[in-house]
Order: sequence, then structure tokens, then C-alpha cells
Amino acid sequence: MPLKYLIVNADDFGFTRDVNEGIVHAHRNGILTATTLMATGPAFEHAVSLARDNPELDVGVHLVLVGSAGFPPTVPRLVASVALGQIKIYDQLARQVERILKAGIRPTHLDTHKHTHLLPPVLNAVARISGDFRIPWVRKPLHVPVPLADRWLDRKLSGCRTTDYFAGFEMTGRYDAAQLAALIRGLPDGVTEFMCHPGFCTAELQAARTRLKDSRQREVDALTSPEARAAIQESHVTLGRYRELA
Repeated sequence: MPLKYLIVNADDFGFTRDVNEGIVHAHRNGILTATTLMATGPAFEHAVSLARDNPELDVGVHLVLVGSAGFPPTVPRLVASVALGQIKIYDQLARQVERILKAGIRPTHLDTHKHTHLLPPVLNAVARISGDFRIPWVRKPLHVPVPLADRWLDRKLSGCRTTDYFAGFEMTGRYDAAQLAALIRGLPDGVTEFMCHPGFCTAELQAARTRLKDSRQREVDALTSPEARAAIQESHVTLGRYRELA
């Protein structure tokens, strides 16, 4: 295993066609190595077609319980729905994985839209999904500075595999090529997942309900920049995918 191993993982594959195209562009022409597919996304079939055309792109599942058709619009509303027993969490998530499997895609990793698996009932369901569907890698969406909280996350995910480090949460929607290059140069030894949200911003994305619009194009530009590629080479970072870590 190289000392510094980086997986660049794009959320929201399947959200819109222009987001899908931006993700694939960042993969073909930049440093993006993985993405997670929304089974509930309006552009799901388009994303599946692109995934088939790009077999080197790791595809995981972006599990959705909030902010999509048929789900609560916000995380607080999700919390209330879970507390009232209005959502069968495992059943909802299992159906999403099954739809992706039926499309002929074998997922390599799991994460959740809006990091909802930080909620204990959702985390329990995601850990069970990981085992039941043999998808070992699950995003640990933060490394909590509070030891007890960090150990709680590790215990809940004890049957899953997680990267050593997670990056990108604070940078979402607000970084350029220079800031991405600085992050790469500062990577610690071990395996890091860098979460990103690239996409082309055309009329389709502009009409969608999301705060991330023009910033997605800036992320594409950063991920395909000479500065990012140079930082990878100069810092002796190995770009990789989840399937290579089996």
C-alpha cells in the first residue's frame, strides 16, 4: 500500500444529466476516481449508461432519505419522521441498492445524501445494508474530535471498512484549483476519501432544487486543473479506487 492513497469521490451521480456529465468529465480528464449513484435521482438511467461507458470509474450508492421525491425535505423533518416511525429506513435503502444492482452495476461503496447516516437509526440500517449486500466500504463522514463520539462511530461501523481519513466537508462549494492542490499536498499517510460535488451547470441544474449550482462547475475546473495533477505527482500521492483496496 502506498503511503498516501487518495480516492476522489463525487456525490450526486444521477441527480441531473449535466451533473452526470460533469462527473464523468472530471473522471476522464482529471483526478476523480469514484462516484456514488442516486437510485432516486431523476437522471438515474443516464448515469447508468455513463457508468457502463466508463468501467474504470468506481460506482457506489448515494443512499437517499431526505430532499428527494417521497422523502422529507430537510434533515430536521427526517429526524421527526424517524422518531414517529413513519419511515422504514432499511426497506427504503435496500430498495435503492436493489435498483442499482438490477441495472447491472456492482457497487463498491456506500454513503448517504446529506450525511444522514450520522443519525443512529440510519447508521444501523446502513451498516446492515453493507453486510447484507456485501458492499464493504462505508463513508465515515467525519473524524470527530470528541473521543467518545469517534469511538461510537467506529463501533457502529465495526463490520464495515472505512478510509483512514475523510476530507471535503468544509470545502464543499467553495474551493478552487489552488485550494485543492494545497489539500493534496497536506494529505497524511494512509487512505483518504475526498468528497466532491462536480457538475456542469446548464439550465437543467439551474432549475433543480439544490444550493450547489455554479460551484459544481468550479469543482470540475479544480479537479481537472494542472495544479491538482501536479500536487498529486509532487506529493507522491497515489490516486485509487475502492475496488483496488479489497
